[in-house]
Amino acid sequence: MNHILRPLLDECVLVYLDDILIYTRDMKQHVEQLRRVFDILRWECFYIKLSKSEFTLKKVQFLGHMVSAQGVHGDPKKIEVVRTWKTPENVKELQQFLGFANNYNRFVPQYAQIAAPLTNLMKNMPYQWESKHQEAMEQLKQAHTSAPVLILPDPERDYNIEADANDQAVGAVLMQDQGNGLQPIA
Repeated sequence: MNHILRPLLDECVLVYLDDILIYTRDMKQHVEQLRRVFDILRWECFYIKLSKSEFTLKKVQFLGHMVSAQGVHGDPKKIEVVRTWKTPENVKELQQFLGFANNYNRFVPQYAQIAAPLTNLMKNMPYQWESKHQEAMEQLKQAHTSAPVLILPDPERDYNIEADANDQAVGAVLMQDQGNGLQPIA
């Protein structure tokens, strides 16, 4: 599907397998882009199942994220799963938690640094849950529930990169000021 809609990718279309997300800033532009997508799909003999389609939504769930005019944020249902996760009793349960939480790491500032005690616990050593691990897990849970909305980039504005590193983690965030101070970009 990517190769078929290539001319529209990063302009107004996101594609994942057979899911197509069309995004625009206003309704007039949205109708125009819908028409372009429909024309391309018709030309390539692809058909849309109306019962699986949704049009002109103000916000939409896409690949486990909520996307709206304000930007991208985590799916509230998935964030609730992280928030209510029980303390892992073994390495396998810890791996499951970190795997799930890692899906939203881009929303959590300093994720790698916060998760470092938990990641270190999975290394070749006996599994021994301590207060530093509980503290890291609670910090991750809190960070997920208060994560910022990632704004959509504006190609007309300047970009800023915030980078940081220490002995446990390296990280960088692409940011932009669209009138409300620097905010992370989706």
